[in-house]
Amino acid sequence: MSTLATPGEKAELMETAAVKGRSLWEDARARLMRNKAAVVSIIVLGTLVVLAILGQLGVWVHDYDTIYREEVWVPPTFENWHLFGTDAQGRDMVARTLVGLGVSLMVGIVATIVSLVIGVTWGATAGFIGGRVDQAMMRFVDILYSLPFIFFVIILMVVFGRNIILIFVAIGAVEWLTMARIVRGQTIALKRMEFVEAAEAAGVSQWMIIQRHIIPNVLGPVVVYVTLMIPVVILAESFLSFLGLGVQEPLTSLGRLISAGAQDMEVAPWTLIVPAVTMMVTLFCLNFIGDGLRDAIDPKDR
Repeated sequence: MSTLATPGEKAELMETAAVKGRSLWEDARARLMRNKAAVVSIIVLGTLVVLAILGQLGVWVHDYDTIYREEVWVPPTFENWHLFGTDAQGRDMVARTLVGLGVSLMVGIVATIVSLVIGVTWGATAGFIGGRVDQAMMRFVDILYSLPFIFFVIILMVVFGRNIILIFVAIGAVEWLTMARIVRGQTIALKRMEFVEAAEAAGVSQWMIIQRHIIPNVLGPVVVYVTLMIPVVILAESFLSFLGLGVQEPLTSLGRLISAGAQDMEVAPWTLIVPAVTMMVTLFCLNFIGDGLRDAIDPKDR
C-alpha cells in the first residue's frame, strides 16, 4: 500500500527534480548570480554601456567636438554644466569621456569578436585534423607571435592609412593567436570522446563534426577568455592612442584622453583623473565578470 509523502519529502523531491532538469548554462548562471562582485560589476558595466551609447547619440548638453575658447581648463563645476571640467581647447570633458568610453568599448568588443571568429575556427580545425595540418597551422601562429605588436600595427597603418576600422582589424588580427591555442588544446582533449567517435563512425564530415560537436563544447573556456580579452584589447587600443597611433581627432578614446591629460595634469589634473578613473572602473568590472564566469563554468567547483 502506498503512503503519502510528507511536505518535507515533497520539497526535497521537487528540489532534486529542479536540479536534475537544469542545464549547464542555467546552473552556471545561478552560480554567477551568487557572486556578489560579478553581479555588482554587471550592473556597473551595464550603466557605463548605457552612458556610452547616450554619449554616442549626443544627448549631453555639449557636443564632444565643440570648442569654447573662453572656457579653457575650467575645473569641474555645475556652471554651464561642465561637470568634469574642460580640456586645453575648452571642450567639455563629460561629452568627450562618454564618447571616448564608447569608442574604447566598441574597439574592445569588435576586435574581440574578430579574434573570436578567427581563433575558434583556426584552433578547432588544427586540433581536430591534427598531423601535418596541425603542425603547419600552429607554426604559422608561432610566426605571427614573433612579430612585435606595434611593428605590425605600424605596417598596416602605413599601407592602408589611419582609420578606426583598421584599428579593429589590427588588434583583432593579433589577439586571435592566444584564442587559437586555447581552442586547439580543448579540441585535442575532445576529439577522442565517445560522441565524436560515434559521429565519425556514422560518416559525418570533419567540418560538420567541428561545427556541431567541437566548437559548442569549447564555448565554456572561450566565454571566460572573451570576458578577460576585452580589457586586454581596450588597453592595447589605449596604448596605441597614447602613442598617437589610435583614433584621430576630433574623435577620441579613453587612451587618447589619458594621453592628453598626462600632458596637462599639472594645470588641469581633472583631464587625466576623469578618463583614468573611467577606464579603471571599466577594466575592474570586466575582470570581475570574467572571474565570476570562470568560477561558474569550472566543473571542478561544482
